[in-house]
Amino acid sequence: MERSLTPHHYDEFAHLDATAQAKLVRNGDIKAIELTEAAIDRIEHLNPLVNAIASHDFDLARERARTVPTGGVFAGVPTLIKDLTAYPGHTVSYGSRLFAGLRANEGSAYTASLDAAGLVTLGKSATSEFGLIGTTESLANGATRNPWDRSLSPGGSSGGAVAAVAVGMVPVAHASDGGGSIRGPSSFTGLFGFKPSRGRTVSNGMPPDLPTTRLISEHCVSRSVRDSYNWLLATQKPDISAGLAPADIATLPRAKRLKIGVYHRDTFGQSPAPGVETITNKAAALCRHLGHDVREIDGPRMNAKANGKAYFALTGFAINSLLAQARNAMGPAFDPSLLEPYTLDLASRAQTLTHEDIVACTKVLEAATAAANDAMEGFDVLLCPTIGFSAFPLGRHGPDHAPAEIDAMIARLASYTVVASLAGWPAMSVPLFMTDSDMPIGCHFAAAKDRDELLFSLALELEEANPWMPRLLDLQERLRWLNV
Repeated sequence: MERSLTPHHYDEFAHLDATAQAKLVRNGDIKAIELTEAAIDRIEHLNPLVNAIASHDFDLARERARTVPTGGVFAGVPTLIKDLTAYPGHTVSYGSRLFAGLRANEGSAYTASLDAAGLVTLGKSATSEFGLIGTTESLANGATRNPWDRSLSPGGSSGGAVAAVAVGMVPVAHASDGGGSIRGPSSFTGLFGFKPSRGRTVSNGMPPDLPTTRLISEHCVSRSVRDSYNWLLATQKPDISAGLAPADIATLPRAKRLKIGVYHRDTFGQSPAPGVETITNKAAALCRHLGHDVREIDGPRMNAKANGKAYFALTGFAINSLLAQARNAMGPAFDPSLLEPYTLDLASRAQTLTHEDIVACTKVLEAATAAANDAMEGFDVLLCPTIGFSAFPLGRHGPDHAPAEIDAMIARLASYTVVASLAGWPAMSVPLFMTDSDMPIGCHFAAAKDRDELLFSLALELEEANPWMPRLLDLQERLRWLNV
């Protein structure tokens, strides 16, 4: 007997990407409030499966949907903002119990650009506390689950964003990336994850004098390449000389024949899991089939241990600065016992850092940047694994585990992606293939700084040659039939 579909299992917009949904609104075929109500319904049914939402305000979203401009590239499209970013009217807890219920009065130039594009924010996606840990299992929100296997982690710190998009709650979601926090979670959940070039997008409001600000990129996770392209089109600086052209991505010229260097060992000199290496080889073979000149190389040569030590020191310094501001603003309400053990440990390690220490750490990362650029010399694109393994079990790397263990986990998760972060390159995790156990794993492509359009052109070619959207839609349809 054929099952009848109910609103709690299906809606007519669920299979469309954000670009297609916006086109319906711009053409007057539907109203933005219809997209919003459908997404709210999906969230109410699907979020219990994966716990991707840190907070929501559906009434505020409905108000926005009824008045949203209909001319933007994402006119009326429902989305989520990562809970590390303040968005007016919504809570911003930074994944921490310390800031639970804190409501933002203002956003940034970045969130204003999302509003101008016509996006409707439904709520905040879950993240690790202050985005520090590469799994989304905060003490504030609990574990976010990977839709492909709910016993596994979706990664972090953009774990809520990828889980929400992969499960089908929203077609696209805001995310951020310091050492790989867009690309790694996208790899674990079968999404397209792009990190723009350093300095490409408008300000996210972070203090420019913090040493880690230069590593952070704001963007999105998406099911389609064109959604990611349009997101960057909406958020790039208006005066940037190498900006994306304001044209339909379908008209973007496909990549010229590129010189692609492929490598397998990470910055520690370690090889990926055999299944990941197989997938990287398949990606290289696909690029060759498309006519690109693909050559095996050694990859960037850098001191991974020194880089890690410098990174953790600078991150601890940034956390101390944030906590000092919070202490001054909250007064007696500031309760450090509400912070996670790893956060407290990382901050304590940085308390004795001097100005000279900060300068020395910065120089270490600058040397790593030079090594990365040396590896890119003579190539248009570098290809490697996004992460050296597929998604790991929840509970293996929680915020209350030993700090040294968490440090090692973070370093291993970022051991491929951090290269592009240090160099300021655009980079992307592309979900071309699945493992033998039917889990997604991404292939990582990076290009020199400001060559974002070249990467998007290659991404379109790869998407056409081996589309991944059918796998995602099949996953989402199967999950919609689960009873919660």
